[in-house]
This record gives sequence, C-alpha cells and structure tokens, in this order.
Amino acid sequence: MRLLLPESREVTPDDLPDVYDVGPSLRAGFVLSADGAIAVDGTSFALSSAADKAVFRALRTVTDAVVVGAGTARDEDYGPVRHSPAAAAWRAAHDRTTPTTLVVVSRSGRVSAQARFLDGPVLLAVPEGVPIDADVSARVEIVRTVDPVELVAALADRGLHRLLCEGGPSLLTSLLAGGVVDELCLTTAPLAVGDAPRLLGALPGARDLRLLSLAYDDPGVLLSRWAVVRSTGD
Repeated sequence: MRLLLPESREVTPDDLPDVYDVGPSLRAGFVLSADGAIAVDGTSFALSSAADKAVFRALRTVTDAVVVGAGTARDEDYGPVRHSPAAAAWRAAHDRTTPTTLVVVSRSGRVSAQARFLDGPVLLAVPEGVPIDADVSARVEIVRTVDPVELVAALADRGLHRLLCEGGPSLLTSLLAGGVVDELCLTTAPLAVGDAPRLLGALPGARDLRLLSLAYDDPGVLLSRWAVVRSTGD
C-alpha cells in the first residue's frame, strides 16, 4: 500500500493505526464502488479488499466506540468489537485500555435478543419512550436519544470521545445533517455496481470536504480521508 498524500511513502497494515489516529472526533468509515454503491446483494463484502480490511481494523483500533444503525448491525451480523493482539498492544501503548464499545442506534427499539453484538460492551440508543425487549434491555446500557448532537454529548459523558460510524446511510445522513461528523474515511473499490444503495440520503444542503490523505493499493483501490468542513451554523 502506498500513501500518496500528504506525503508519498510505502505503508504497511501495522503503520495504519498511527496514520489514522486523531484526537476526539466522529468519523465515518465506508467502502463504496467507483459509482457510489455501498452494497452488493445487501452487504459490503463484495466491495472490500485486503487494503480496505486493513483500514477497517486500523480505524477500530484507534476508536473508543463504533456507532452503527440497527439495520446495518442486523444485515452484516455484527458481533462485539474485538481487537487482534497487535491492535490490543497498540491500544495499551496509547492508553486505550478499555474495551471498544459498540453503540447501536435504533429508532424503533426492535433488536433481537439473539443478536451477536449483545455478547460485548454495547450501548443501545433509542428515542425516549420507545419500548425495548426485556431480554435485550437487561444486557445493554440504554441511551435515550437518537438526536445527533445529544447522542455525541451522551457518549462523551461516558468517556467515549473517538467515535467511528460504520453505517448505514440513514444514520450517516442524520449525523452529517446534524453537523457532528468530522471526517469521512472512504475506500473506493474498482467496481461499477449500478442500481444499489448509496452512501447518503437527502441532506439539507451540500457539505464541503477537504482531502486530508490518499493512499493506493493494487488493483486500483483508493483509500481517502476527508475533513468535513463545518458551516457556521454547526
């Protein structure tokens, strides 16, 4: 893998946590096709690559909490966030010794008691007054808001400052519209998909982006990192 911007040099998967480590922020990590699709036959697996998986692991290594919509957690069969020995060693060396929390956002509160992610540290974010299955509520900490600003503040109150959104499009669109997203970390796969789910839904206005870094890996995979330029109203 070759880093092209902000400097040109070869990087290995072991280098990536240092490349992607930043201070408190909310980032989104997605893989998409060259024509903007984020899924093939309902999942992102066909779009991924060795380089994308390496960045995926690096982003999780440096984060305090992974934020994901309940639909994505269900469709992609999410389990608890686990780290390899190398990632765990990196976290220990950087004073990140607490487990990485999974934050599942659900407007309906409908979460299966058989969901694999319930076997790890998990927060369930749901609107006030939405009922939750008793078998689920006994195994999670509940945050009673899905408002982007309130949710980020609630996670910060729990010591979760480095946040990574992994999907889906509805959640990312809501977070962008709420003005709380700092970065987009995007892997572009050399594939055209056609009619398929896209990265974003309708936004109230365009968002300016600034390219922070760009890397390349054979065969034609691009790994970009963009700052979301905050408007004065955010």
